Amino acid sequence: MSNNLGIVILAAGQGTRMRSARPKVLHSLADKPLLRHVIDSAQALRPAVLSVVYGHGGETVPAAINDPTIQWVEQREQLGTGHAVEQALPTLRGLDRVLVLYGDVPLISAPTLARLLEQGRDSALALLTVALAEPFGYGRIVRDARGAIQRIVEQKDATEQELEIRETNTGMLCADRASLERWIARLDADNAQGEYYLTDIVELAVQEGTRVQSAQPRFAEEVMGVNDRLQLAMLERHYQRSRAEDLMRQGLTLRDPYRFDLRGSLEFGPDAEIDINVLLEGQVSLGEGAFVGANSVVRNSRIGAGVQIKENCVIEDAVIGEGAVIGPFARIRPDTDLAAGVHIGNFVEIKKSSVGRGSKINHLSYVGDSEVGRGVNIGAGTITCNYDGANKHKTVIGDDAFIGSDTQLVAPVTVGRGATIGAGSTITRDTPDRQLTLSRPKQQSLPGWKRPVKTPKGG
Repeated sequence: MSNNLGIVILAAGQGTRMRSARPKVLHSLADKPLLRHVIDSAQALRPAVLSVVYGHGGETVPAAINDPTIQWVEQREQLGTGHAVEQALPTLRGLDRVLVLYGDVPLISAPTLARLLEQGRDSALALLTVALAEPFGYGRIVRDARGAIQRIVEQKDATEQELEIRETNTGMLCADRASLERWIARLDADNAQGEYYLTDIVELAVQEGTRVQSAQPRFAEEVMGVNDRLQLAMLERHYQRSRAEDLMRQGLTLRDPYRFDLRGSLEFGPDAEIDINVLLEGQVSLGEGAFVGANSVVRNSRIGAGVQIKENCVIEDAVIGEGAVIGPFARIRPDTDLAAGVHIGNFVEIKKSSVGRGSKINHLSYVGDSEVGRGVNIGAGTITCNYDGANKHKTVIGDDAFIGSDTQLVAPVTVGRGATIGAGSTITRDTPDRQLTLSRPKQQSLPGWKRPVKTPKGG
């Protein structure tokens, strides 16, 4: 877009209907603040200046967004949208056009904004409008007999005839900067709210002979604002469904797109498939033919080709090699790297460990701060005791080792290549290659021993 474009995002409102101490624009949709969604769409247009007007919540809004490319403008008194834009005008000097957006309208898209800018290319003012089946509460777009926009009338000020109008104002507009500055200077607060309404510039523009242009969004949800938690939830579902549809068009199989959430980005290969109620967060990639089972969570992880993640698994900040099988009910914690063909079974937790090609940890085990070689078999109930109460220590298990069930490996310790650890052992020292090591007390049976008998009551 033009390097003479300035964008102003209004984000100063309190949002009382959210019933929250947090500023409304910092509430999240798809794990990202509402305001951040709007900023991302605005930045896609490559404006020369991007200003955000903040007020309620003070410095918590700029601090939460933490974007040095933004010009932050404080509106100390919330005196209306016209007043808010006026506060930002000094940051826009020397620019040709100004685009006004709202920080609580998270789904506005860059293509829709580009259409608005195109409509406003040959006019001093262009509005983004939308036709609603149920326009209650919205300002109506009043046109003359030739279809030219004349003014915006608010719901409470509209006549019965005007209330029949379905075309409504979104509040978003594109204006010639010099004209916008002139119109805002003429605004007054002679209304029930005692505020300076930005919408009043429409009538001022028409009085000057300006033909006000308009553009419309692809979906009405793009211009829906968030005023309460119900509206937030409704926009979340629309957003998730839209993303699911886009992914399916690109070739991803979703067993049920209504039961899928993506809070970040997803890359995937051919024939990747996701079952119901899966949550993906951060940056996730799925290799060709990878499968994610029902009720699983995957965060910031790379899943290789042909991996099978069974139901009810949690995988976070991990790398899963091709052909691995995970779960069900497995937890893969950060800094874990599983090589190709690894099997991690039910109720197994892996943390900050590497596991070599073809190794198996199939039942009820914890492996942390460990380096596990190739072809290792770790039996049920095995624990790497990596924490001494103050520091973490490492366990190393050589290739082709066999760890018997119910073993405790007390780190720091190394299990040799091809070693076998007898079931029920507590290993505190390094074990040699290709030998059996166990640490059980001698089994005994005591002849004549009798189980205690419960003493009768009152005895």
